[in-house]
Amino acid sequence: MNSYIINELKKEESWRLFRIIGDFIDGFEIMPDYIPSVTVFGSARVKEGDKYYDAARELGYKLAKKGFTIVTGGGPGIMEAANRGAFEAGGNSIGLNIKLPKEQKPNPYLNITLNFNYFFARKVMLVKYATAFVLFPGGYGTLDEMFETLTLIQTKKLKPFPLILFGEEHWKGLINWLKESVINKNYIDEEDLNIFKVLDNIDDVVDYIDSWYIKHSKEVMEF
Repeated sequence: MNSYIINELKKEESWRLFRIIGDFIDGFEIMPDYIPSVTVFGSARVKEGDKYYDAARELGYKLAKKGFTIVTGGGPGIMEAANRGAFEAGGNSIGLNIKLPKEQKPNPYLNITLNFNYFFARKVMLVKYATAFVLFPGGYGTLDEMFETLTLIQTKKLKPFPLILFGEEHWKGLINWLKESVINKNYIDEEDLNIFKVLDNIDDVVDYIDSWYIKHSKEVMEF
């Protein structure tokens, strides 16, 4: 590789660093103003009328009425539904959008939109200022977000904020696999299953998050 190409690569990496810093600065300047917040993860493919879309919309509405900001990845599906509920409740609805080659358009139910160049910077902001996490059914992205958040809590890099898997029917296969394979082979401890809860009722989710926050609000401000 000749010196010209090497120098051009170095220039591109320098600009990449500035873009990464820019992603973080936007998040660090804005997100702390919207605590307490709940981050909602789930499939972008779910359409209005699906039971999980309706549940996420109800969740966003009821949490917003309790004073929680709703934060999502800003796209369609479950993200749109949760943002929509918060928007309809007159609450704070934030979308952390990602710039893609086939650009993901922010959903229309956002009070604030932040656009990120990099998935990893976006994921930091989805987690760093959240006081609870609710995961609806989804694909690889949702599973990635689930296990990364679980790992952060397990390794004490993140306080043990509520992490709720919504929809027992959807999650039971994964949980059975964790019990029968992962725990039995001692890859995780049995107590690691206590990091999350599986709930099927939106009111139970709202009550759990609200009660936890009332009890631990001082700790939240210290993280």
